[in-house]
Amino acid sequence: MEYNTQKTLLQMPEYGRIIQQLVERCKEIENREERNEMAVAIVDFMGQRNPQLRDEENYKHKLWDHLFILASYDLDVDSPYHIPTAEEMKVKPKRMDYPVLQGEFKFYGKSILQLIDKAIELEAGEEKDALIQVIANNMKKSYNVYNKEHVQDDVIFRHLKDLSGNRLDLTVLDSLEKSKIYYATNRTNRPNNGKNNQSNQNSQNSQNKRRNFQNNKNRK
Repeated sequence: MEYNTQKTLLQMPEYGRIIQQLVERCKEIENREERNEMAVAIVDFMGQRNPQLRDEENYKHKLWDHLFILASYDLDVDSPYHIPTAEEMKVKPKRMDYPVLQGEFKFYGKSILQLIDKAIELEAGEEKDALIQVIANNMKKSYNVYNKEHVQDDVIFRHLKDLSGNRLDLTVLDSLEKSKIYYATNRTNRPNNGKNNQSNQNSQNSQNKRRNFQNNKNRK
Protein backbone atom coordinates (compact mmCIF):
# COMPACT_ATOMS: atom_id res chain seq x y z
CA MET A 1 0.00 0.00 0.00
CA GLU A 2 1.33 3.43 -0.97
CA TYR A 3 0.78 6.27 1.50
CA ASN A 4 0.39 9.92 0.52
CA THR A 5 3.60 10.72 2.39
CA GLN A 6 5.44 8.47 -0.07
CA LYS A 7 4.03 10.24 -3.13
CA THR A 8 5.23 13.40 -4.86
CA LEU A 9 4.71 16.52 -2.78
CA LEU A 10 1.65 18.49 -3.87
CA GLN A 11 2.64 22.06 -4.66
CA MET A 12 -0.95 23.28 -4.31
CA PRO A 13 -3.10 20.71 -2.46
CA GLU A 14 -6.32 22.51 -3.38
CA TYR A 15 -5.97 21.27 -6.97
CA GLY A 16 -5.53 17.64 -5.97
CA ARG A 17 -3.16 14.93 -7.11
CA ILE A 18 -4.78 14.38 -10.53
CA ILE A 19 -3.88 17.86 -11.76
CA GLN A 20 -0.42 17.56 -10.22
CA GLN A 21 0.15 14.34 -12.19
CA LEU A 22 -1.11 15.98 -15.39
CA VAL A 23 1.40 18.79 -14.93
CA GLU A 24 4.21 16.30 -14.40
CA ARG A 25 3.14 14.48 -17.57
CA CYS A 26 3.07 17.77 -19.48
CA LYS A 27 6.67 18.45 -18.49
CA GLU A 28 7.71 15.11 -20.03
CA ILE A 29 6.23 15.80 -23.48
CA GLU A 30 9.05 16.53 -25.92
CA ASN A 31 7.02 18.12 -28.71
CA ARG A 32 6.53 21.80 -27.85
CA GLU A 33 3.24 22.16 -29.73
CA GLU A 34 1.74 19.15 -27.94
CA ARG A 35 3.09 20.46 -24.65
CA ASN A 36 1.41 23.83 -25.26
CA GLU A 37 -1.88 22.15 -26.09
CA MET A 38 -1.78 20.08 -22.93
CA ALA A 39 -0.89 23.13 -20.82
CA VAL A 40 -3.98 24.95 -22.16
CA ALA A 41 -6.14 21.89 -21.42
CA ILE A 42 -4.76 21.66 -17.88
CA VAL A 43 -5.54 25.34 -17.22
CA ASP A 44 -9.12 24.82 -18.45
CA PHE A 45 -9.43 21.75 -16.22
CA MET A 46 -8.10 23.72 -13.26
CA GLY A 47 -10.79 26.34 -13.86
CA GLN A 48 -13.49 23.66 -13.93
CA ARG A 49 -12.26 22.11 -10.70
CA ASN A 50 -12.20 25.52 -8.99
CA PRO A 51 -15.12 27.52 -10.44
CA GLN A 52 -14.98 29.99 -7.53
CA LEU A 53 -11.87 31.49 -9.10
CA ARG A 54 -13.99 32.83 -11.95
CA ASP A 55 -15.39 35.45 -9.58
CA GLU A 56 -11.92 36.88 -9.05
CA GLU A 57 -10.33 39.53 -11.23
CA ASN A 58 -7.93 38.19 -13.90
CA TYR A 59 -8.72 34.62 -12.89
CA LYS A 60 -7.16 33.23 -16.10
CA HIS A 61 -3.89 34.92 -15.25
CA LYS A 62 -4.00 33.36 -11.79
CA LEU A 63 -4.64 29.91 -13.23
CA TRP A 64 -1.56 30.18 -15.45
CA ASP A 65 0.51 31.33 -12.47
CA HIS A 66 -0.76 28.34 -10.52
CA LEU A 67 0.21 26.06 -13.41
CA PHE A 68 3.84 27.17 -13.15
CA ILE A 69 3.75 26.82 -9.37
CA LEU A 70 2.51 23.23 -9.78
CA ALA A 71 5.38 22.63 -12.21
CA SER A 72 7.90 24.06 -9.70
CA TYR A 73 8.56 26.82 -12.29
CA ASP A 74 10.09 24.21 -14.61
CA LEU A 75 7.65 24.14 -17.53
CA ASP A 76 8.64 25.31 -21.00
CA VAL A 77 5.37 26.41 -22.61
CA ASP A 78 4.03 29.53 -24.32
CA SER A 79 1.96 31.36 -21.72
CA PRO A 80 -0.37 34.24 -22.71
CA TYR A 81 0.91 36.02 -19.60
CA HIS A 82 4.22 36.82 -17.98
CA ILE A 83 5.85 33.59 -16.78
CA PRO A 84 6.56 33.97 -13.06
CA THR A 85 9.72 32.86 -11.31
CA ALA A 86 10.13 31.41 -7.85
CA GLU A 87 11.90 34.59 -6.73
CA GLU A 88 9.01 36.79 -7.91
CA MET A 89 6.40 34.69 -6.16
CA LYS A 90 8.33 34.81 -2.89
CA VAL A 91 8.35 38.60 -2.78
CA LYS A 92 6.04 39.77 -0.01
CA PRO A 93 3.51 42.51 -0.83
CA LYS A 94 4.15 45.94 0.55
CA ARG A 95 2.77 46.52 3.99
CA MET A 96 -0.42 48.55 3.90
CA ASP A 97 -0.64 51.52 6.19
CA TYR A 98 -3.47 51.01 8.66
CA PRO A 99 -5.64 54.10 9.11
CA VAL A 100 -4.70 55.63 12.42
CA LEU A 101 -7.34 57.43 14.46
CA GLN A 102 -6.66 59.38 17.58
CA GLY A 103 -7.09 57.29 20.71
CA GLU A 104 -10.50 58.47 21.89
CA PHE A 105 -11.94 58.50 18.35
CA LYS A 106 -10.92 55.03 17.11
CA PHE A 107 -14.45 53.61 17.38
CA TYR A 108 -15.79 55.99 14.70
CA GLY A 109 -13.94 54.16 11.93
CA LYS A 110 -12.56 55.21 8.58
CA SER A 111 -15.96 55.68 6.93
CA ILE A 112 -16.80 58.54 9.29
CA LEU A 113 -13.51 60.25 8.43
CA GLN A 114 -14.28 59.88 4.71
CA LEU A 115 -17.74 61.40 5.19
CA ILE A 116 -16.23 64.29 7.16
CA ASP A 117 -13.76 64.97 4.33
CA LYS A 118 -16.65 64.91 1.86
CA ALA A 119 -18.70 67.33 3.96
CA ILE A 120 -15.76 69.72 4.21
CA GLU A 121 -15.48 69.80 0.41
CA LEU A 122 -19.15 70.71 -0.11
CA GLU A 123 -20.22 74.31 -0.44
CA ALA A 124 -22.39 75.77 2.28
CA GLY A 125 -26.04 74.88 1.80
CA GLU A 126 -28.79 72.39 2.61
CA GLU A 127 -26.87 69.42 1.21
CA LYS A 128 -23.87 70.13 3.41
CA ASP A 129 -26.02 70.72 6.49
CA ALA A 130 -27.89 67.47 5.92
CA LEU A 131 -24.65 65.48 5.48
CA ILE A 132 -23.17 66.96 8.66
CA GLN A 133 -26.25 65.89 10.61
CA VAL A 134 -26.10 62.40 9.10
CA ILE A 135 -22.45 62.17 10.18
CA ALA A 136 -23.31 63.28 13.71
CA ASN A 137 -26.12 60.72 14.00
CA ASN A 138 -23.84 57.91 12.83
CA MET A 139 -21.12 59.07 15.22
CA LYS A 140 -23.61 58.88 18.07
CA LYS A 141 -24.65 55.35 17.10
CA SER A 142 -21.03 54.22 16.85
CA TYR A 143 -20.19 55.78 20.21
CA ASN A 144 -23.14 54.12 21.96
CA VAL A 145 -22.42 50.69 20.46
CA TYR A 146 -18.69 50.77 21.22
CA ASN A 147 -18.86 52.26 24.71
CA LYS A 148 -22.18 50.62 25.65
CA GLU A 149 -23.39 53.84 27.21
CA HIS A 150 -25.49 56.82 26.20
CA VAL A 151 -23.53 59.84 25.03
CA GLN A 152 -24.61 63.44 25.29
CA ASP A 153 -24.99 65.29 22.01
CA ASP A 154 -22.57 68.02 23.02
CA VAL A 155 -19.83 65.36 23.21
CA ILE A 156 -20.58 64.31 19.63
CA PHE A 157 -20.51 67.95 18.52
CA ARG A 158 -17.10 68.40 20.14
CA HIS A 159 -15.71 65.24 18.55
CA LEU A 160 -17.05 66.26 15.13
CA LYS A 161 -15.45 69.66 15.48
CA ASP A 162 -12.10 68.13 16.50
CA LEU A 163 -12.10 65.51 13.71
CA SER A 164 -12.90 68.14 11.09
CA GLY A 165 -10.26 70.57 12.29
CA ASN A 166 -12.93 73.04 13.47
CA ARG A 167 -14.45 73.15 9.96
CA LEU A 168 -17.72 71.37 10.81
CA ASP A 169 -19.71 72.82 13.68
CA LEU A 170 -23.12 71.71 14.98
CA THR A 171 -23.05 73.66 18.20
CA VAL A 172 -25.91 75.79 16.88
CA LEU A 173 -28.17 72.78 17.54
CA ASP A 174 -29.35 72.07 21.06
CA SER A 175 -29.44 68.38 20.34
CA LEU A 176 -29.63 65.88 17.48
CA GLU A 177 -33.33 65.43 18.24
CA LYS A 178 -33.85 68.87 16.71
CA SER A 179 -32.39 67.60 13.45
CA LYS A 180 -34.72 66.70 10.57
CA ILE A 181 -32.35 63.84 9.74
CA TYR A 182 -32.82 62.40 13.22
CA TYR A 183 -36.58 62.31 12.86
CA ALA A 184 -36.45 60.91 9.31
CA THR A 185 -34.10 58.11 10.43
CA ASN A 186 -36.18 57.15 13.43
CA ARG A 187 -39.44 57.19 11.48
CA THR A 188 -38.03 54.57 9.11
CA ASN A 189 -37.07 52.38 12.07
CA ARG A 190 -40.51 52.52 13.66
CA PRO A 191 -43.28 49.99 12.87
CA ASN A 192 -45.60 50.99 10.06
CA ASN A 193 -48.37 52.89 11.87
CA GLY A 194 -50.66 52.59 8.86
CA LYS A 195 -50.48 48.80 8.95
CA ASN A 196 -50.99 48.78 12.72
CA ASN A 197 -54.05 51.01 12.44
CA GLN A 198 -55.50 48.79 9.72
CA SER A 199 -54.90 45.72 11.87
CA ASN A 200 -56.60 47.36 14.85
CA GLN A 201 -59.53 48.38 12.66
CA ASN A 202 -59.97 44.82 11.34
CA SER A 203 -59.86 43.46 14.88
CA GLN A 204 -62.50 45.98 15.99
CA ASN A 205 -64.75 45.07 13.04
CA SER A 206 -64.53 41.38 13.92
CA GLN A 207 -65.49 42.08 17.51
CA ASN A 208 -68.48 44.15 16.39
CA LYS A 209 -69.69 41.37 14.07
CA ARG A 210 -69.49 38.80 16.87
CA ARG A 211 -71.34 41.16 19.24
CA ASN A 212 -74.13 41.80 16.70
CA PHE A 213 -74.48 38.08 15.99
CA GLN A 214 -74.82 37.32 19.69
CA ASN A 215 -77.38 40.11 20.17
CA ASN A 216 -79.53 38.83 17.27
CA LYS A 217 -79.35 35.32 18.65
CA ASN A 218 -80.55 36.45 22.06
CA ARG A 219 -83.52 38.30 20.55
CA LYS A 220 -84.74 35.09 18.91
